[in-house]
Amino acid sequence: MSSSTSLNPPVPSEGAGELHPGFGLTGPDSPALPSTSSPVGRHVLAELGGIDAAILDDDQRLRTDLAAALTESGAQVRQVVTERFEPQGATVVAVLAESHASIHTWPEHGGMHVDVFTCGDSADPVAAVRNLAERVGATDTALQVVDRGGAPRTVTEPISEDLSRRWRLGRVHHVAHTGFQKVVVADTAHGVTLFCDDERQSTEHTQLTYHEALVWPGALLARRLERVLIVGSSEGVASEMAVAAGATHVDHVDIDTEAVRICAEYLPYGYTPQSLAAAERGDGPVRLHYADGGQYVLDSTEHWDLIIVDLPDERPDEPEAQINRLYEEDFVRSCADRLTEGGVLVFQAGSPAVWRDATLKAAWQRFTSVFGETGGRGVYIGCEEHEWAFLAGVREPMDDPGEVAASRLAAMPHRPQMWDEVSLRHRLVAPLSLRRLTG
Repeated sequence: MSSSTSLNPPVPSEGAGELHPGFGLTGPDSPALPSTSSPVGRHVLAELGGIDAAILDDDQRLRTDLAAALTESGAQVRQVVTERFEPQGATVVAVLAESHASIHTWPEHGGMHVDVFTCGDSADPVAAVRNLAERVGATDTALQVVDRGGAPRTVTEPISEDLSRRWRLGRVHHVAHTGFQKVVVADTAHGVTLFCDDERQSTEHTQLTYHEALVWPGALLARRLERVLIVGSSEGVASEMAVAAGATHVDHVDIDTEAVRICAEYLPYGYTPQSLAAAERGDGPVRLHYADGGQYVLDSTEHWDLIIVDLPDERPDEPEAQINRLYEEDFVRSCADRLTEGGVLVFQAGSPAVWRDATLKAAWQRFTSVFGETGGRGVYIGCEEHEWAFLAGVREPMDDPGEVAASRLAAMPHRPQMWDEVSLRHRLVAPLSLRRLTG
């Protein structure tokens, strides 16, 4: 999944590392790594509770305790300023060689808020907070650590309203702002992982589950499979999988040149630098076009047996997001018009989870509308990973898509790893919630 249409560029970022060596992106146009001289530090935000009110109102004791806690943690204290308030409460601020620290107390609540930020490795801000908690006799300690500068240590992925998922990063292989999106490639518990604008796009351990669901059912439903168009899908897995399924000509369109090249260099799946270079030259069955995917389809007079649209999720909560135009019914219809007779259109369509399936339901209704006009239908494609679902559109009547796909599997030149005849028959049945929408 990646960008294939013009997006508003977010704020630049940073990165480091390599997996596929020798891509040749050196010189002034290569993705920049963060300067090693840029400030890198940790910012600890803490709340300490269960403290005696007298201690919290004693600005001189707090001054001594904070300075000692910081020194014990390796920090160099340069100045300390205190301010006591009436009728109660105090603020203590320490200027450090490494940055700063502060205390704000509420004696009436028996607690204080603490802020310690240190750059470099000489001081440990977490230790400073824990030292302070011990000195003031805190019985409750809650803290969070924010990494500042350098390569990121976490990615917080938005899932739905009021819900996010935090990914802890191991080695960060690359971070870049491409002009269209922020791209992070890093080790996670799921292996090497690709993030675009903080959304997980693919991971080493689950990408096969995703990409086979994206490519194989549509390839099996198509009456023939010679020419394939792929919009987005910057990793290149879908392009290579289409060739393995029997396609002799694959047009891959993605607007973000740098993102595609980052994937080839740093991901252990999909394009390698060598296979990407061949696709960019048009040397082989895959031909890579760096262009706006939406405009490419609108301008084209060609036809394909299978069209795959693999983009970041639709954003109904951001009506102005340009990615949304590639999910609109007009674009679905434009893609359907570029199919050969018996051709199939496949979209990444969001999640089937009942608490976040609004985009899937909207896409299902679009596909039913567009392909119903041709006498065909929309086909649901589920997969083993519960977070993903896909939709196919077929232009001709097809009472039992699962049976059609299963019957054609034996004749394919290559078999998928995650699909067999039984799974095809079962996973191509739409959930009741979708069938009720259009039944």
